[in-house]
Amino acid sequence: MDIVLVTTVVASLFVVIGLAEPVAARFQIPYSVVLAVLGIIIGVAATFFLKTDLTEVMNPVAEAILGFPIRANVFLYIFLPTLLFQATLGMNLRRMLDDWVPILVLAIVAVFVATFTVGFALAAVSSLPTVACLLLGAIISTTDPSAVVSIFRSIAAPQRLARIIEGESLLNDAAAIALFGLFIGFVMVGAPDPRPQDALVQFPLLLVGGAVTGWVLARSSLWLMNLIEGFELAQISISIALPYLAYVIAEQSVGASGVIAVVVSGITLNLSAPGRLTPQAWASLTDVWDVLAHWAGALIFILAALLIPKLLSGVQWTDFVLILVVIVAAVAARVFILFGFLPFLSLVRVSPLVERPFRYAILWGGMRGAVTLALALAVTENNQVAAETQRAVGILATGFTLFTLIVQGPTLRPFIRRLGLDKLSSVDEALSRQVVAVSLQTVREDVEKTTASYELNPEIIRAEAVQFGQRLETEVRSAEERKDILDRDRVTLGLLALAGAERNFVLSHMRDRSLSIRLAEKALLDIDRLIEATRLQGRTGYLRAARRTVDYGRLFRIAAFLNNKLRLQTPLARVTAHRFEVLLAQRLVLRDVYRFLERRIRRIHGRRVTDILRELVDRRAEYVDTALDGLQLQYPGFAEEVQRRFIRRIALRLEEREYTEMFDEGLIGAELYSVLLNDVSAKRAKEEERPRIDIAPRATELVKQLPVFSDVDPARLRKLVRALKTRYVEAGEVVIQKNAPARSVYFIASGAVELEMGGQSWRLGRGEIFGQAELLLRQKRRASVQAIVPTTLLVLDEEKFRRLVKRSKALREAVLSSAANQGVELEKLLEPK
Repeated sequence: MDIVLVTTVVASLFVVIGLAEPVAARFQIPYSVVLAVLGIIIGVAATFFLKTDLTEVMNPVAEAILGFPIRANVFLYIFLPTLLFQATLGMNLRRMLDDWVPILVLAIVAVFVATFTVGFALAAVSSLPTVACLLLGAIISTTDPSAVVSIFRSIAAPQRLARIIEGESLLNDAAAIALFGLFIGFVMVGAPDPRPQDALVQFPLLLVGGAVTGWVLARSSLWLMNLIEGFELAQISISIALPYLAYVIAEQSVGASGVIAVVVSGITLNLSAPGRLTPQAWASLTDVWDVLAHWAGALIFILAALLIPKLLSGVQWTDFVLILVVIVAAVAARVFILFGFLPFLSLVRVSPLVERPFRYAILWGGMRGAVTLALALAVTENNQVAAETQRAVGILATGFTLFTLIVQGPTLRPFIRRLGLDKLSSVDEALSRQVVAVSLQTVREDVEKTTASYELNPEIIRAEAVQFGQRLETEVRSAEERKDILDRDRVTLGLLALAGAERNFVLSHMRDRSLSIRLAEKALLDIDRLIEATRLQGRTGYLRAARRTVDYGRLFRIAAFLNNKLRLQTPLARVTAHRFEVLLAQRLVLRDVYRFLERRIRRIHGRRVTDILRELVDRRAEYVDTALDGLQLQYPGFAEEVQRRFIRRIALRLEEREYTEMFDEGLIGAELYSVLLNDVSAKRAKEEERPRIDIAPRATELVKQLPVFSDVDPARLRKLVRALKTRYVEAGEVVIQKNAPARSVYFIASGAVELEMGGQSWRLGRGEIFGQAELLLRQKRRASVQAIVPTTLLVLDEEKFRRLVKRSKALREAVLSSAANQGVELEKLLEPK
């Protein structure tokens, strides 16, 4: 086709894309549905003008539209990588880990179930080969991400529901297209009908090969981006090349799934790039990808819709029966997964519960779109596929796609409304009123300050102040005096407001470079969990989520195991350093929360609720301080260096701001300003490097801080350090079970534990001992011991403890004192012989 015609058609399609969005907003119809309808109208109109004799003026335009070079490879190699890659960059992947089980079930298990259910159901009522029916099942099991994600974002669905839908639609495409590649191979070579186990064997190979390819290319791209730091456009260019190279190399060279390669490369960049690139570079990169994905998503929909008249050109009445069979089988497969398999997993505690309204929304939200049409087009263009299979796949896939777009798409918003998922709860509604009240109060204060500097009519100012004050008073009264809001809900409202403010503080510190992107992302993830737990369980959920933010976690335990058993110090050093910075960041942000509590919350919620909120924040701050004190005790040198680095980063931020103000005021020229900013950037890059932490001497530092070892001579102290073992326990973890054999004694280096014996309980803190009484008496444990905060323990075995207690008067006195507090007499056992 002539390049002028191609350019004209593409430019015209962009005009259509630009007009489709306001039309969708005006009629409250999903944007993707509007694009599909417009594409169908354009395709039908072009066909009509070519076949009618009414006019010949439009024939060249109609020929250009119908002859536009739209091929399956255009969708699969140009548009699809763009959509998948941007979707992974824009997702909060760490937050999705909370629902990874239902997401993987819907994305992988549901694909297999839908593929074989549709395939065998269609094979039973048609003359098509079973392998062709399975191929069609794989094609229609793809839920289009551009269709589904845009709809759920536009209807303000609950965040958890949107996360599950987004995760499923992304990974679902990867799994379904991998199955498509498997079955199209069977169809092309004329192999006998495949058995389910054939797919089960080859499917993992496609996934693993694609995953490895995507990860390797993403890591290589990150390495290259780091080499050219400071050249944002160059870094963005490399990111644009990444998904296309991943797709092509995986498909053509490795023989694996290109879709999986693109998804894994995007996930790798999402998780690693924010900590490796500057905040400005990462923001610019994501902005560019947002624009590219918007264009790609719109073009793939409208171009695919242009093909619908062509794909349906040979439709017969019997095909409608087969389309109905496909619809029923696909819905039945989804119902089985959502209302049979997922509840079973929740029952056996494998998966978190997915609420019934959410499952109904997921059932009706499984829309198909351009990806399904692109795969169907790939079959119709393949000359190695039988003509009857080409026709059936094209018609049935197109018919099923039209059903989801025309029936499910426009009715999804009313369906969500009918389920009540778009409505605010009483607590959320009250929270929104609180936000309005706080905002209006801030506006009033700012207006008073601003108008004070202008020579305005005092009477007009007073009149406006009275009117604004009345509005503010109405909002505050409505927020504070609602009869249906209980006291516990008022506390919940306050906690949610504090968490929302905390999010803003984190973002502000990230923009000011006080916090790195990596630390900010971790803080935002913790805040999201804090908000969700507070909504579900109020103040109890808030404290549980707050405690979870300071727990050691699975990665820390793995790193500690590698250090203790295999002497691999690097993982523990990295995890410990990261934990140190996370806790410092929490302490920094909590200071802002306290100021917000006094400055804003008190005036809206009143003194009583504010006092309760302060107490809850105090407990949270106590968790952070306890965990941080434990680390500072273990690694004082590292703690000092981290704090010094934080101060230097603040100084650089202030220095950069000062240079910018001087440039804006004309005190320095552009050349000097550029040199100064480059100097600040170089210093900041150096400060981004995390100081090294030495894991080895931790026991020495801990022992020196414990008074019980104050009189141990240096030589014996060195031997003691080698004998002591460090053990990290989380809050709630049982350290000693009742009636267990007594083989060790424990010293608390940081944190606190609770002993329970005979219906009584004692709490022990830093520097205290437990487990020594039963060991000296050679009895079984009479008490159970549980950590009540994240705790660091030093453990000494029986033989070394007995020798040490004989030589150390300070230790002997500490043992006697601790045993006396628990009602145990040890004087005779410890008398010098």
